[in-house]
Amino acid sequence: MRAANASAAPGPDLTLGVVATPGLPADMAPGLAEDLQADLSRAYPELTWRMPVVSDALVVPPALLPDLIDAGRRKLLSERWDMALCLTDLPLPSAGRTVAGHVSASHSVIVISVPAVGAVAVRRRLREAAQRLIGRALDGSASDASTAIRLRRLRDLADLGDDGLSLAWGSGRGGARLMVGMLRANRPWRLGVKLYRALIASLAVVAAALVTTDVWRIAVTMGWPRLGAIAVFAVLVTTVTLIAAHDLWESGEDQRSSDQIVLFNVVTSLSLLIGLLTLYAALLLVTALGALLLVSMPLFHAVVARPVGAAQYIALIWLVASLAMVGGALGAGLEADSTVREAAYGYRPDVEPPAAQPEAG
Repeated sequence: MRAANASAAPGPDLTLGVVATPGLPADMAPGLAEDLQADLSRAYPELTWRMPVVSDALVVPPALLPDLIDAGRRKLLSERWDMALCLTDLPLPSAGRTVAGHVSASHSVIVISVPAVGAVAVRRRLREAAQRLIGRALDGSASDASTAIRLRRLRDLADLGDDGLSLAWGSGRGGARLMVGMLRANRPWRLGVKLYRALIASLAVVAAALVTTDVWRIAVTMGWPRLGAIAVFAVLVTTVTLIAAHDLWESGEDQRSSDQIVLFNVVTSLSLLIGLLTLYAALLLVTALGALLLVSMPLFHAVVARPVGAAQYIALIWLVASLAMVGGALGAGLEADSTVREAAYGYRPDVEPPAAQPEAG
């Protein structure tokens, strides 16, 4: 009879607002909300679920877990939701460790770090983490079984203590998973295609070097270790130039967020490195095409006065691309701050810290 009544009439509404940080979390939020609405409707058929999705940074990084919970609570109150699920690209330090997610029963707020779930099967892992944390917020204990008690708990939580639950890593590979997830969330491959000034400067160096016979002679006399060292030097110089010219290195006086700032700086540096390696690969391809078109084998042989084959062409291409990368470092210093600062982890353009608001009593 109870099942028949539940199916005959819709249950009371429960609004679970999904707040996602711009970027990868915001891209994944609509699909996650759709999955969760179906899952929760099956798990709690006595409730009618509403799941609006909004994009909001909530906080200015670096920010700690309590900051995110407080910001999520303010959003919940302003939107008049019952619960808030916050998807962030920030790591979540809690009690001396970094966790994948946290539910604060005293705030009706759930926070999940998208990078913390890794870079593989992200949607499934987010769905599982959200289901577990939402279940904790709804059920609380075995005695809170009825819909009325659940709803009353959600609306009167300001009077309760925080019986929060954190999701830990579940394995010793959590640090590596977080780092890979943060890199994926930062999308470093986009940087290489946006560095227009660096690319133009690099192509100018390619054109000049390919028609300079002294460069040909130097290339065929250098060994592979020296060519490799020059390539590494070129990429590192460009990386350091971008960091210094555009003030990408984070610092902060708050010791509580020092670990997060270190993570930001590591991920920013790796993002720049990956983006510049993408640019370097493009330069190698362009240089190879230019060498095949401009440097004929008879002329190459006559200039260097030694047998010429694939190895000599590879050495020339490698050296020219490395020189072009150094030239690109000069152009990188002239790039617009807004273009380069997208590689800085946690960068939020035009976002101001939200003003603190008193909670409704």
